[in-house]
Amino acid sequence: MGLISYQDTHVKRSSSMSFALRWKHENLRLILTLAAISFVMTFMFLVLLYGTATKSVSVVVNGQETIVQTKQWVLQRLLDEQAIKIGEHDHVSASLTAELKGGEKIYIDHATPIQLTADGETSTVYTTARTVESALLDLNITIGELDRISQEPDTALSANLPIQIVRVKKEIEQITEPIAFETEKKNDAELLKGKEKIVQEGAPGVLVKKKEKVFEDGELVSESIVDEKVQSASVKKIVAIGTKNPVVTLSASSDAGQEVSKVSKNGVTFDVKQVLNNVTLTAYSADVASTGKSEGSPGFGITFTGTKVSEGRTIAVDPKIIPLGWWVYIEGIGLRRAEDIGGAVKGKKIDVYYDNHEYANKFGLKRGYKVYVIGPKKPTQN
Repeated sequence: MGLISYQDTHVKRSSSMSFALRWKHENLRLILTLAAISFVMTFMFLVLLYGTATKSVSVVVNGQETIVQTKQWVLQRLLDEQAIKIGEHDHVSASLTAELKGGEKIYIDHATPIQLTADGETSTVYTTARTVESALLDLNITIGELDRISQEPDTALSANLPIQIVRVKKEIEQITEPIAFETEKKNDAELLKGKEKIVQEGAPGVLVKKKEKVFEDGELVSESIVDEKVQSASVKKIVAIGTKNPVVTLSASSDAGQEVSKVSKNGVTFDVKQVLNNVTLTAYSADVASTGKSEGSPGFGITFTGTKVSEGRTIAVDPKIIPLGWWVYIEGIGLRRAEDIGGAVKGKKIDVYYDNHEYANKFGLKRGYKVYVIGPKKPTQN
């Protein structure tokens, strides 16, 4: 009596603990499974509770705001609920699969198609902008300082609005032009009448011009001179014109002792400076056979004194006998003016001008004519 058996007590405790550990080990999977199911059910309950709750959402479509009360929790479902369609080019501030939150503001901008013509191409483009100016910015289209737009910048966009951009470019081209020189004629009393002498050669100047060319879409549409400057001035040509009358000396054998002061011929009365007897006449024309110059050549048909040959007026003389520019009366021929000279016209010989080359050839050589030397003024009829 009074003895305690420690061995028995130890055996009983060991058996109880082993059972508990064995039960816990065998039911651990079940415990974990029940815990997971409880968590999922709680989450689903919360989601269901949240999803069925009414939320206030602000929807701004093309700048117009509307407050919507909805139980939808995904943006796409809200849009379907409100019959708001989203096109391929429209802009939405949030993803269509985004979760909706109370008090959230959703921005939706519908894109507008416009017909854009630029750089030689026309295409349909889409933009959420509302004016022409903002649309060009939205489409990253650069407008040059000189470019033109077919619509005003503040024009409101409408579907398929045509917008044309004309690319304008200006170029400056420098060109040079000659400046013609002037010819100044001065009388020279020391130079025989009918003679000319170049005192100073003329030289053209240079004019520099700036020409502005305007291109539209690569095509030249206008050009104008915007500036000009004289780079070098022209040099005037100066020509001396003889005014000195030659001294006429008649041979003693020709007209010695004959004095005639006034003569009347064919209704014309004139003073006579001198009478020439036994004058030989020939004839010439302006053709190459007579003058060595063909039609179109420089100086063709121009006399030594600078006048144009004229039938019924022009004769060629020896200036030592008849001064150039003086009028004469030829018996049987009429009034003529000494305007030309010739290599074969020497002494008392006169070459009479005719337009017709064949007639001049047939004229031949005629001798024994009387010629009245009148002076520089043509006599008039009585």
